Amino acid sequence: MKALVSDAINEYSVQEVSLDEPKAGEVLINMKATGVCHSDLSILNGTLPVALPMVVGHEGAGIVEAVGEGVSNVVPGDHVALTFVAICGECYFCHHEQPFLCSSGSMAQGKQLDGTSRVHRGDDDLNVMTLLGCMAEKAVVPAISLVKIDQDIPFTVAAMVGCGVMTGVGAAINTAKVKPGSTVAVFGCGGVGLSIIQGAVIAGAKAIVAVDLADNKLEMAKKFGATHTFKGDSALEEIQELTRGIGVDYAFEAVGIPALVLQANAATRRGGELIVVGVGSPTKTIDLNAMLMSLSGKTYKGCFYGSANPAKDFPDLLDLYRAGKLNLDEMVTQTYSIDEAVKAIKDLEAGVNARGVIVFD
Repeated sequence: MKALVSDAINEYSVQEVSLDEPKAGEVLINMKATGVCHSDLSILNGTLPVALPMVVGHEGAGIVEAVGEGVSNVVPGDHVALTFVAICGECYFCHHEQPFLCSSGSMAQGKQLDGTSRVHRGDDDLNVMTLLGCMAEKAVVPAISLVKIDQDIPFTVAAMVGCGVMTGVGAAINTAKVKPGSTVAVFGCGGVGLSIIQGAVIAGAKAIVAVDLADNKLEMAKKFGATHTFKGDSALEEIQELTRGIGVDYAFEAVGIPALVLQANAATRRGGELIVVGVGSPTKTIDLNAMLMSLSGKTYKGCFYGSANPAKDFPDLLDLYRAGKLNLDEMVTQTYSIDEAVKAIKDLEAGVNARGVIVFD
């Protein structure tokens, strides 16, 4: 089968690989759509250190082709969305209503839960991203890494819900719990940022400011619910003017750049909330004023995976999509074949799309 494989930092290509049958507790997925997400790029360019070679891809949907021993949550023919956090339901975090922090897959290091690989290139084992490696025609994944979905849902939509949409909408609704009538600023308007904007709309925010350097991203932000768009370095001054010098109730950073986190912090009012959604480099730090952290009365929150409970939140998001309250069709601005996966990554890097999606016949 074909898969996008990273062999070294900034060295990746579509390659032929082989795939084992699923073992106990695992499921073989015939992939139908895989979103092209900034986290994929962070693997490929070395921002996120991983063990290479690796099949990338973590935002996917498809059809169950086969199941391993003991799997009872799905059967062949079921449509599923993949979750890049495996949810065991048994660990400390699952028992404390934080399944998005589930520790079940934390030691897998690119292998499956039993520590072995299902993907091979000749005699060599390949790692896979977040237990999935779904930028491929097929994937073997843990049964606890998927959510069954209704068969009327487009696979492109289901794939995006598996990461970018869940992360963004969840950041607004689950993590920040944006209140009706509040003011919001979103710094970075890629797929996650646009989803945060949509989440703020659903939550009833009265003013939603989109901040980005790219004109095309700001135009997209208007389409998805931004009431104001500001560009680059002038954004802070314009936000202060808009809010009469107070600042916004909630500021979201959706890129993972320390300087942008500081800009979002400066835009947040006293007593407001700064939510950091973007995943930055482990070698970078954020320098916050020690005195103002206390005296400003702000809440600083990290947001991982939109504080998701996928089994509940995926169906809820898809219900919002069906009801016309979550615009996911227009987020897919370009589709690609698996043979065009390298181009899809280059387009992501260039900021061409709201979301590019690889589709499989």
